[in-house]
Amino acid sequence: MSFFNMFSNRLFMCAVLGWFSAQVLKCLIIVVRDKKVDLKRLLGSGGMPSSHTSFTVSLATIMGLTFRFDSAEFALAATLALIVMYDAAGIRQAAGKQAKILNEIVELLMHGENPNVKLKELLGHTGKEVFAGAILGIIVGVMMNGVFPA
Repeated sequence: MSFFNMFSNRLFMCAVLGWFSAQVLKCLIIVVRDKKVDLKRLLGSGGMPSSHTSFTVSLATIMGLTFRFDSAEFALAATLALIVMYDAAGIRQAAGKQAKILNEIVELLMHGENPNVKLKELLGHTGKEVFAGAILGIIVGVMMNGVFPA
């Protein structure tokens, strides 16, 4: 079997579509909100909606629809999704806040000079961003199951 066979796996492609949909939505939200195009957001983390959540919830949704919601396959995918959502809204959000504070301290220490040492601040998600990612993931999973049934 070839590594590239995974691209014909509808379950995997559903998760990828969940991630991609969230990344595109992030760019569109920035265009509407900030009136600018930021294509770096296509691959970046953080922001609305959570692509990590959309990725894993899409997978869990299509796994439940394919194998039933009482199956071991769904339980595994749903557990993964819950861990990712907890991490996105909790641990990574806190790390982003710490990075922001550290960046401010560095700025103060350098007396306004730019030391070119910036930590990435947009690491995690708010609860709203995670919730939006979960809703998007469910929608993508249901749609993919309807378009490409088992």
